[in-house]
Amino acid sequence: MKLKEIDKKTYRLKLNQVIVGFIITLAILAVSFGTILIALFSNIPAVEIVNTAIEQGETTSNFRYNFLGVIFALLVCAMILQQLKNKPFFYEIYYVWQIKQIQNIIYRRLKNIKKASVDGEKNALIILRFYYASLKQLYILDDNTITMSSLTKDMTKLDNLIQEQEHEINISMFTQELLTAYK
Repeated sequence: MKLKEIDKKTYRLKLNQVIVGFIITLAILAVSFGTILIALFSNIPAVEIVNTAIEQGETTSNFRYNFLGVIFALLVCAMILQQLKNKPFFYEIYYVWQIKQIQNIIYRRLKNIKKASVDGEKNALIILRFYYASLKQLYILDDNTITMSSLTKDMTKLDNLIQEQEHEINISMFTQELLTAYK
């Protein structure tokens, strides 16, 4: 995966639109599915349930049907997002999602990668260079300025290590296949 330039304003605008759309769609579908499931599987019609509950001072619960409605709504929303992820509108959002997936893989192997980088392994240095560059890009896109100073220190240490070992390394050398050696 190669790092690409992403316009921060466009990314934030589209991400906010997708989040709002997801929440509205999820709410509408959850209520709809819950209502349909209650109508289909509830033993007593809804009017009788309310009247009986009022007369007896009890409350009736259709929690399981409503919960199942939420699960169905989540599945439908996930399928919709899966179908839309390659559309031009989702370019920035899907790109960031892919970068975060790679970062998660690297993070789980970071201890071994850092150890190998100190030992002079070029592939480990390439992975770290990519990891830090992608973190910086996402921190900027998400306005995460709190941890930026720590990241800058890590990047400086990495640059010094690369210079000490006299390697020529840049982020374009990164491929996901490099990660297989550091499980």
